[in-house]
This record gives sequence, C-alpha cells and structure tokens, in this order.
Amino acid sequence: MAPNQTVSLDRDDHESIALPSELVSRIESRVPRSDFDSAAEYVTFVVEEVLATVEAETETDDYEAEAQDEVEARLESLGYLES
Repeated sequence: MAPNQTVSLDRDDHESIALPSELVSRIESRVPRSDFDSAAEYVTFVVEEVLATVEAETETDDYEAEAQDEVEARLESLGYLES
C-alpha cells in the first residue's frame, strides 16, 4: 500500500490532497457510522469545521491585538510606558 492516498471530491471545482494511507483507512472506517456518503465528504466537513474555528479565533486575536495597542498607547500617554 502506498504511504499516501488521494482523496478527491466529485465536484467540478476541486483539488486533490494526499493523505497518509493509515489516516484514509481510519476515515473510511468511520464513514459507514456517519451521515456522510464518502471519505471525501467526511474530510471536507472536518476541514471546514476546523477552519471555521481557527478563522473565528484569528478574528478575535486581531481584535485583541488592536485592544492591546490601544492600552499601550494610553499607558504611554499617561507616562506609565516609555516609547
């Protein structure tokens, strides 16, 4: 068995990504016990969920960085921090 297998979607607009064979086997064993029709659908769902979480955290991180800059600017204007 090859170390990587390719999982692709049956869509017109898609890309292929190589995954380790062991991971593909694990995914394929879960598909019958899920609401997904294929390993590709399963992987797509998992990746979309992870990206949504990461992107939501990134938006929060950007806000916190801006808030941090505002706090530092305010502390600097009050003389508590040097520029």
